[in-house]
Amino acid sequence: MNLESLRMFCLVVDEGSISKAARLSFVSQPAVTRQIRQLEELYGAKLFERTAGKLLLSEAGEVLYPYAKEIVQYSKRSFEAIQEITAIQETVLNVGASSTIGEYLLPGLLGNFSKNYPELKFSLSIGNTPNILSKLENYDIDIAFVEGAVENDEFITEKFTDDELILVISPHHHWKKKGKIDIDDLSEEKMIWREADSGTRQIVENALQEYGVLEKINSEMELGSYQSIKSAVAADLGVSILPRLTVAMELKYGILHELKVSDFNISRDLWMVQKTNRFRKSGLKYFINFIRSYY
Repeated sequence: MNLESLRMFCLVVDEGSISKAARLSFVSQPAVTRQIRQLEELYGAKLFERTAGKLLLSEAGEVLYPYAKEIVQYSKRSFEAIQEITAIQETVLNVGASSTIGEYLLPGLLGNFSKNYPELKFSLSIGNTPNILSKLENYDIDIAFVEGAVENDEFITEKFTDDELILVISPHHHWKKKGKIDIDDLSEEKMIWREADSGTRQIVENALQEYGVLEKINSEMELGSYQSIKSAVAADLGVSILPRLTVAMELKYGILHELKVSDFNISRDLWMVQKTNRFRKSGLKYFINFIRSYY
């Protein structure tokens, strides 16, 4: 069986297009078509059907895809296993992380870890939680660090720390003279939010809803990144409730100010996620133990 034909078949399925698969593989479309036809001749069945101009898997293709995917993945991992044993190449750990963890937490952790294991190299992918977990599912990464819920029984999940969400204001805000405010006082200010589908925003809104103050809060604006929110708060355009991880630097240098809210505490769990593997890179074991000991 031609492994390259199976790989190309999976790529066509994943991309939904022969032309995209060809472009990503740096080959011509006829070359991709030949690979697919070789598989169809081998299995004696059509693997794709065209409906209304769309390329869709046939019933036989649906059956073949998960097997082909696993064969390709295990082939890739077998080479990595042998290369690590024979030291043909450096061990590279492919780490995936959701945005907050990847941008604010992992760089420092990777730096500290690398001081003790300089021979290990890292490739870091950053995205939203569903995207990162999808990469883990497909073995594109070796381990994932996410802040959202993980609902897949095939994954091994382990809480490695948590992150507090805090109220931040401008250093020139009139509330700064107060040591603490009541939660009802939030209705006096303009709140700056992440976008509506943000996991952080949902956590904050749920907490405020439980205290019966969400409807009383004046929403000033929605912004698509923590950096833009921090800049808006620093400019005294409003206040915001943000993960402590994202504002540690601004608090340290006085760009933002943390203000306590009486009897109001929010935190979220941060998860380390693995997929059960027959082969695990030796460097991954050291990295996992480092994370556990660090926290």
